[in-house]
Amino acid sequence: MQIKPDVLFLIANFPVTNTVVATTISDIVIILFILIVNRIISLNPNTLQNATEIVVDYFIKTTKEVAGERAFLIYPWVLSFFIFILVSNLIAQLPGFDSIIFKTSIQKSQNEVPFLKAASSDLNLTLAFAVISVVLTHYLSIKHTGIKAYFTRFITFRVFPIFLFVGILEFSNEITKIISFSFRLFGNISSGEKIMTTMYNIFSFGLPLPFMLLEFLVAIIQAMIFAMLTMVFMHIMTDKQH
Repeated sequence: MQIKPDVLFLIANFPVTNTVVATTISDIVIILFILIVNRIISLNPNTLQNATEIVVDYFIKTTKEVAGERAFLIYPWVLSFFIFILVSNLIAQLPGFDSIIFKTSIQKSQNEVPFLKAASSDLNLTLAFAVISVVLTHYLSIKHTGIKAYFTRFITFRVFPIFLFVGILEFSNEITKIISFSFRLFGNISSGEKIMTTMYNIFSFGLPLPFMLLEFLVAIIQAMIFAMLTMVFMHIMTDKQH
C-alpha cells in the first residue's frame, strides 16, 4: 500500500502532488459554495439555504450543549474542520475521481499516476489538521482560563507526588491526540480509496455501488468525528473547573 502521494510536477522546486490538487479543488468548491449561499440568502430560504442553516444551527446548538457560554469561541473552528473534511472526502468518492491519468517526468523518469487522490489520504494533510486542532485548543485554553491555570494542568507544586504523574499523563495525552487525530482520518480514507480502486478494477458497474454508499457514509462520519473530538477537547481545555 502506497502511503505517500504522487508528485505531478514542480513549481519553483515545490512538489505539487495529486493530493495538493485535490485539496485546491476542495478549497475552490467551498469558496464557490459560500459565495453562492451568500448571494441567495433571503427571508424565504430555498433548499440550499435551508440545508446550510440546518448544518450551522446543529453545530451551534451542539457546541452550546457541550461548552455552554464558550460555544461561540469554539464552534467556528469545529464547523470549519467539518466542512473542509466533509467536502474533500465527498469529492474523492465521486465516480472517476482517480481515473484521470497524468504523465509525470519527475527525475527524468516518466510515470503514469492518478491526477487526483483523496486529500485526506495524505498523511501530511491529516497531520497538519491534527496539529492545528491541538494548537488551537491550547491557545483557546490560555486565552480563556489564563496562563497560570493552563500550566497547572501539567505542572503543579502540590506536595502529593501523584499530581506529578497526573501532569505527565496530561502532557502525554496531548501528544497522543495528534497521533490519533491524524492516523484515524488518514487510515479510514486511504483504505477506503484502495477498496474502491479494487472494486472498480474487478467490475466497473453494479458491484462498486454498495461500497460507494459505504464510503460516502464513512466520509461523513470521519468529518463528524474529527469535528466533535475537537469540540470536546476545546471544551475540556477551556473549562476553568478542570
